[in-house]
Amino acid sequence: PEPRGRCRPPALAYPRPNPLLGAEEQQQLLRHQPDQPQSPRVLKVAILGAPNAGKSTLSNQLLGRKVFAVSKKVHTTRCQAQGIVTSEDTQLIILDTPGLTSPLKAKRHKLDESMLKDPWESMKHADIVLVLVDVSDHWTRNCLSQEVLKCLSQFPQIPSVLVLNKVDLLKKKFILLDLVAELTEGVVNGQKLKVRFDPEHNSRSSSKTPKISHVSLSEIRAYKSHSLQEAEKDQDCSLHISSDTGSGLVSDKVHDPKPREYKYLKKMKGWPGFQEIFMLAALHGEEVDTLKQYLLMQAKPGPWKFHSGVLTNQSPQEICDNIIREKLLEYLPLEVPYGVQQVTEMWEEGPSGELLIMQKLVVPRKSHMMMLIGREGKIISKIAQEAGQDLMNAFLCDIRLKLRVEVKS
Repeated sequence: PEPRGRCRPPALAYPRPNPLLGAEEQQQLLRHQPDQPQSPRVLKVAILGAPNAGKSTLSNQLLGRKVFAVSKKVHTTRCQAQGIVTSEDTQLIILDTPGLTSPLKAKRHKLDESMLKDPWESMKHADIVLVLVDVSDHWTRNCLSQEVLKCLSQFPQIPSVLVLNKVDLLKKKFILLDLVAELTEGVVNGQKLKVRFDPEHNSRSSSKTPKISHVSLSEIRAYKSHSLQEAEKDQDCSLHISSDTGSGLVSDKVHDPKPREYKYLKKMKGWPGFQEIFMLAALHGEEVDTLKQYLLMQAKPGPWKFHSGVLTNQSPQEICDNIIREKLLEYLPLEVPYGVQQVTEMWEEGPSGELLIMQKLVVPRKSHMMMLIGREGKIISKIAQEAGQDLMNAFLCDIRLKLRVEVKS
């Protein structure tokens, strides 16, 4: 089967106006010295977290364009990739990495060894690290994984920020108070967490969550009790969280965390070295701009690493492969998509300026081929259509995508 997906530009899902560069133009800008403003500033940002915490979604929102593949299945991101945000004289380099996983899980999913090494490599080069936690997952949200704690303890000198993601999916917002207490070990920016209740703010707002950066462990129960009473009055609570770090802060210094042996990490649920906490919903872009402005403010004087016209260090072909793979993960069951090999057979410009792409999908078994094709070719056609649409959003040109499937001989 050789379904085609011809796509024309719809309304952009992201606000960035500039298209991704063509392969030759991108390589040329990557080879040459970047343009430099008069007083350049730069910040390398590593994003760590468990698989499927939303790292690539957050990266895309920070970039303003879908550059990294996103899927509900784990291990969508399989290699370290960089996205570049250039704003006036400041450049953010976003290091999107595979989800931190254990060697046992890596073996189960037949993952490359690079998926175990890349997050650590990102930390070596980072100026700041964002630790992303999916607060909607009640199985994992109450503690940081051992892999994340190992990374943080190995590089305690790198400033770290806790980012609670998918807060829009929480019905009981006061749960965030408990999560903050547990995931920070009660300490943020070297200070015991404290918050002052602002009755005037809560009387005006339907939000049942404090404007929170610092929460006192001694006051959590009292605040939760108040939140419960308020929730009984109004069940339709909405979320309004920002990162006003000045309000409610009580100076109560605590020593900076020191590197620990890994055996001690087993007793820890959180990390006491976070400098700041952000709560957001990356999928919808809620509060992402607040985090972006914070990162821009953290940038230090230094030369830019990339030309201002570069959005990612990935080649257009790599972006194409990742987007098609994203759709394979979405539509194929269980472990099937992890065994699909992608081979680009054609990549050229058509007579009307459209991009012509042909890709071969090689599967290990005939049964996998039948699943990928689907009844009457519906699955492979849907993959081609949706992937073509995403590619068009990335490259801002007409796309003609052709996919074919064959069994590995």
